Amino acid sequence: MSTSPDERAAGFTTRQLRAGDADGSRIAPRALPIYLTAGFELADFDAAAEQFHGGDGYSYTRVANPTTDALERRIADLESGAEALVVGSGQAATSIALLGLLRAGDHIVSAASIYEGTRGLLLDNLARLGITVDFVADAADLGAWERAIRPETRVLFGESIPNPTNDLFDIAAVADLAHAHGIPLVIDSTLASPYLLRPIEHGADIVVHSASKFLAGHGAVLGGVVVDNGRFDAARSGELFPHLVARDRLGGPSPWERAGGRARIAYLRDVVALRFGPTASPLNAFLINQGIETLSLRVERQSANALVVARWLEERPEVASVAYAGLPSSPHHALATRYLPNGFGSVFAFTLHGGLAAARAFVDALEVFTHMTHLGDVRSLVLHPASTSHTLRSAEEQAAAGILPGTLRVSIGIEDAPDLLADLERGLTAARAAAPAGRTAHEVAA
Repeated sequence: MSTSPDERAAGFTTRQLRAGDADGSRIAPRALPIYLTAGFELADFDAAAEQFHGGDGYSYTRVANPTTDALERRIADLESGAEALVVGSGQAATSIALLGLLRAGDHIVSAASIYEGTRGLLLDNLARLGITVDFVADAADLGAWERAIRPETRVLFGESIPNPTNDLFDIAAVADLAHAHGIPLVIDSTLASPYLLRPIEHGADIVVHSASKFLAGHGAVLGGVVVDNGRFDAARSGELFPHLVARDRLGGPSPWERAGGRARIAYLRDVVALRFGPTASPLNAFLINQGIETLSLRVERQSANALVVARWLEERPEVASVAYAGLPSSPHHALATRYLPNGFGSVFAFTLHGGLAAARAFVDALEVFTHMTHLGDVRSLVLHPASTSHTLRSAEEQAAAGILPGTLRVSIGIEDAPDLLADLERGLTAARAAAPAGRTAHEVAA
């Protein structure tokens, strides 16, 4: 799924329309064809044997599909990666990426501010496989990362824009630390999208996305993607990842011998994803590809709207705090200006005075915002994390993560900003009427 130098020289928006189109076929439709088929006819007996021994071509959609291949080439290009692997969901992308690196007895160091589904994967599912995890409470504390790394540590993990607290991740600094130990940095960059931030350009080794969010953009399909930088170094890290440098059980070439620097993504594609089977539908791949064609336009508008909304909320007396790195008042604003020159993103949290009663009244009063568990939609969305996404955390754990009873998460869409502010005004009016008089957000939480 490599990209030509000419494609890389073009601008981002041009590439999001054209990258990955050329596949050498004599058939040249302008729109991406949908190869909605479970399998493909094999040319003859010998061709089938050759293909099953590592040759090119298509045999079965769980192995490869032309529609999905085109999407993979496009995303790899936009992320400045060497190769991408599209799977059925964002959760599948994170799972496949980690399962391709880890085995029983290994250890992960993760930022504490991560998606709750990923946190559960690390604490519950991978723990059952004998894989342990430690969380770094303050991702900006490089000393804490260094102290958490053990001889058995094989992955450092974080989110470029953490959900929903916006405590931005210093990718370059943590990448340098990871590489000093010969281990990869894996970044979930769902909330940034490649238009705002490309972690590989800052030293990350692997990037994962829930393609259901900003990449697809319309809340219609599920999908996930893993992007690798193609720079696996067997001399530096081969002993840490023996499955990437050892020959297979029949004596065949190792991923390193077959793919060189792309050994990680080759192993993910040919072994982990193939065997676990989180295959993306070709129809979903087509729709995600369609969404990507307007990615920069949507994200630019969403980010601009989000900054307007965050500034407005920060001035409201009903609001105790706004966790948006795009605001100068944010402790993460310096990192935001460094890593996010094209916009500060559009997903963030804010906390109301009045706690749970105010949050409930606020949500139920909204008419333009959609109340649902999703992100990156063209529509503006709202959710109450303490009663939904973060219910598996205790009240103390929620508070430590910045989730209070009055905290709400918003994903800002492309609507006209005055309509969003009018709807928020409607919510704040209801919250003000419902809030216990004279009590702050922290007092209500207590």
